[in-house]
Amino acid sequence: MNWFTAVVLASVLSGCGYNEFQAKDEGVKAAWGEVVNQYQRRSDLIPNLVNTVKGYAGHEKETLESVTRARAAATSFQITPEVLNNPEAFRKFQEVQGELSSALSRLMAVSENYPQLKADGLFRDLQSQLEGTENRITVARQRYIKSVQEYNVLARSFPTNLTAMVFGYETRPSFTVDNERAISTAPAVNFGK
Repeated sequence: MNWFTAVVLASVLSGCGYNEFQAKDEGVKAAWGEVVNQYQRRSDLIPNLVNTVKGYAGHEKETLESVTRARAAATSFQITPEVLNNPEAFRKFQEVQGELSSALSRLMAVSENYPQLKADGLFRDLQSQLEGTENRITVARQRYIKSVQEYNVLARSFPTNLTAMVFGYETRPSFTVDNERAISTAPAVNFGK
């Protein structure tokens, strides 16, 4: 009877998913760390980019200030492990990063009006690094989304959902689109006609 009890207990514990939760939780944290790392890399490139543009397009003060303000907001946001467990804090993080992305897009659009700036080697190098960083952010976000999906499936599937309830493993928020309706509408193209 003692041997039978040990076998039953071992099978119950191995099926509860506790260790799998630990692995998935660490996977989510690691993926999130890479997202934050890439956003930090972008933030570190911005002052150099702004200063380079400022040299050529100093009168584009509003755009330059917008980028600087957005960067300040993004870097002042405290990124703690609790952000992953707090949907409102996670939404705020996405919001400040989205504002920074928008400001950078406007800055790149301004650069189109300055052929000398576009020809500047430093600007081209910074622009290339920024584009590479944006691609890295996209990949890191995709990995995070996949990691959260795996974690959330574990937290919601039977019998591991029972373990999730016992130990308080709640589903994690994933990245979302700020304005889904706006991106689902095809952009209007007008060639001056």
